[in-house]
Amino acid sequence: MAGRLSEMNLPRFPLLTNEEAQALLLQAKTGDEAARERLINCNLRLVFNLIQRFAGRGYEMEDLFQIGTIGLMKAIGTYRLDKKIKLATYASRCIENEILMHIRRERYLKV
Repeated sequence: MAGRLSEMNLPRFPLLTNEEAQALLLQAKTGDEAARERLINCNLRLVFNLIQRFAGRGYEMEDLFQIGTIGLMKAIGTYRLDKKIKLATYASRCIENEILMHIRRERYLKV
């Protein structure tokens, strides 16, 4: 399972500095889709690293990666610039929460 995901071609975007992320977030809040897409692409490694916690628990890693990416997109949409925290800190909580909600829903549906 984890082998397939690690073999997946993740885009090799550079990590953003906090200042770059803040500038892109400001542009994304005004409707700039290119800035939003760059934020998503540059934070895919964060999603990849967070789903490693769920390896070996019976969940498809590719599915968790997609759900984690949805959490990342939600984080970018709901991030507030007036709060003085890094995007990665906020996004990691959103990604993890999205994955956990999916796992809970899946357990509920299996019963």
